[in-house]
Amino acid sequence: MRIFSVIGNPIVHSKSPRMHNNAIALFNENAVYTRYLLQDGKNLKKILLSFDGANITIPFKEIACEIADFKDESVIKIGSANTLVVKNGLVYAYNTDYLGFLKAIEKFINAKSALILGAGGTAKALVYALENKNIELLVANRSSYRFKDFFNYECCLYENIPLHRQFDLVINTTSAGLNDENLPCSKFILENIFKKSSFAFDVIYGKETPFLKLAKENNLQVKDGTDMLLWQGVYAFEIFFNQHDQEKIYKAMYEALYMY
Repeated sequence: MRIFSVIGNPIVHSKSPRMHNNAIALFNENAVYTRYLLQDGKNLKKILLSFDGANITIPFKEIACEIADFKDESVIKIGSANTLVVKNGLVYAYNTDYLGFLKAIEKFINAKSALILGAGGTAKALVYALENKNIELLVANRSSYRFKDFFNYECCLYENIPLHRQFDLVINTTSAGLNDENLPCSKFILENIFKKSSFAFDVIYGKETPFLKLAKENNLQVKDGTDMLLWQGVYAFEIFFNQHDQEKIYKAMYEALYMY
């Protein structure tokens, strides 16, 4: 039996096991998918080698890139990975986050400019996705040390976001709102940004975060990370099992989230 897992910290909230195990059952794969709470990123490769593959979540996506023996083009350009496969003791890295994100924002297709809040591994994937759509970008973060990973893009601290500029799409890639009622940055800044925006997206899924609630109060179209979660899972499943019926995989994963 092949064993897969989602690895991160925190991890108890992850719906990936439900999604993948339902698809595994549908395709009659001899496999199981679990979750693993990793305390120290230095142990990621050691733990990973006990699995046949894994999805990597916060805060280990950049480490996942570093430990890989082979990286696909998106991982090289993004600098983070969320899907790892182990073959003959070697680690192969992929990034399905950006593909899932592009699927999730299809209804926001008219956006010409975007503000990304946060500068972690997920932000890297979203920057890569939006760049390929020729969308003008600004990356904002609470500290500047991560900006070294975005040297090709315009970056600023939250307090320096130019409030006079229009950002059609505002994206929260931080964990603010996941287990608390925090906003990624000050309410004053967000309200001034939202006055000129049309769309808001939060990578957090399964709840209305304070970020999305505030966006709705300012009449923006909003979307949480559920479709991004589902579609990155579909692409990861394809890689894990060499199954390419996306509609069938998506249906199984969707049912696992909403019907069980």
